[in-house]
Amino acid sequence: MAILGAVIVPHPPLIIPAVGRGREQEVQATIDAYRTAAKQVADWKPEVLIITSPHQVMYADYFHISPGRGATGDMAAFGASETKLRVEYDAQLRDEIIRCGESAGLQVGTLGQRDPYLDHGTFVPLYFLREAGVDCPILRIGLSGFSPLDHYRLGQCIAQAVENLGRRAVFIASGDLSHKLKDDGSYGFAPEGPEFDRQITGAMAAGDFLRFLTMAPALCGRAAECGLRSFQIMAGALDGRAVESKLLSYEGVTGVGYGVATFAVTGPDENRRFGAQCAELERAHLAEKKASEDPWVKLARLSLETFVKTGKQLKHLPEDLPAELTKQAAGAFVSLHAHGQLRGCIGTTGPTTESVAWEIVQNAVSACSRDPRFPPVTVSELDILEYSVDVLGQPEPIASSVELDVKKYGVIVSCGSHRGLLLPDLEGVDTVEQQIDIARQKGGISSRERYTLERFKVVRHL
Repeated sequence: MAILGAVIVPHPPLIIPAVGRGREQEVQATIDAYRTAAKQVADWKPEVLIITSPHQVMYADYFHISPGRGATGDMAAFGASETKLRVEYDAQLRDEIIRCGESAGLQVGTLGQRDPYLDHGTFVPLYFLREAGVDCPILRIGLSGFSPLDHYRLGQCIAQAVENLGRRAVFIASGDLSHKLKDDGSYGFAPEGPEFDRQITGAMAAGDFLRFLTMAPALCGRAAECGLRSFQIMAGALDGRAVESKLLSYEGVTGVGYGVATFAVTGPDENRRFGAQCAELERAHLAEKKASEDPWVKLARLSLETFVKTGKQLKHLPEDLPAELTKQAAGAFVSLHAHGQLRGCIGTTGPTTESVAWEIVQNAVSACSRDPRFPPVTVSELDILEYSVDVLGQPEPIASSVELDVKKYGVIVSCGSHRGLLLPDLEGVDTVEQQIDIARQKGGISSRERYTLERFKVVRHL
């Protein structure tokens, strides 16, 4: 057997009557669709439910699967302690998923459990599934900071493990959509919120799982989405399978997007190998980007690749570099991205070498090996890295934040020997207040301390 089908469902505790206490009627269409989806799962007669939840323990560099024989949970945190569930885990399938994942080079396992109790991203779907008569063992799997393709690959490993053991399995992808749909919502409004929900519900309705893998990271971040990585794992679990897709409902009346969709597997389909399609699109994008790199970015790439491959810093500059690189000195930042996510960023606020060129050489090495937020870059990652180089202008003191512009100026926050810097025009940094706060925290400066501000311009090379 393989995966019989899958459902995408949201997880607002509000829709459980004991929690909502009448307010659940505000999203009655979601509740009605939830019950339709739960009945569909019951009709599939699963032996195990595989549930991915954004509220299960999550690590940047590890896929966590809940350990042990089972778990309990309740809605006490939402004022309904009498609403309880107990579940049993399918330990044999869990072990097989871990074995398949490790064979595929994924970091996956049961280490690092923080809370054994069922999170609400798991509890809410199970509540409606129990109501529909589905009471089988489950597996509870968390998301990670890995790339969309790695989430997809985990889904493929889940499907392989299910097939290896001959289980009748159904995939439950738990996840809300955007949290930025209304000014009076808990998270406020951003125009990217409705746009994200429009694109993601369109993908659900069409069964277009490639779109789950290729959504713009900036759009997703500004929309404050919740469940996309859950949907990416689900897509991988249905790799190479034809599905009958039904978008049962969509609501955003609370300021958060709730989508309910079902995907019934109808047979094999080699045209639905979306992971391979996404990888090909990514290769083409990276090749195009590399071909258009200017001398600043090419030098950063050369320096980094030389260091990663040989363990030694570049000793000689390439010939025919522009005079702006070799005859001027300035601070510079080198930033690395992989799969649209930051992979390293190190720089200098002012010149520490004789030229911008050597500043780039040393900071490229630091970005790939000395950024404390990330492990060192490996040879296997070199082909997926995207580079940017920011050459800093001379900082100038300013009297107050009104002289800042997040798109035009970077900021330096100083207090005694502590300094924090933030570059301009960064994804997710939309206000001067955010910019100052992030720079202050980077410098280890308390909000209660008196600090001074400087601004600077940059020339960004992509």
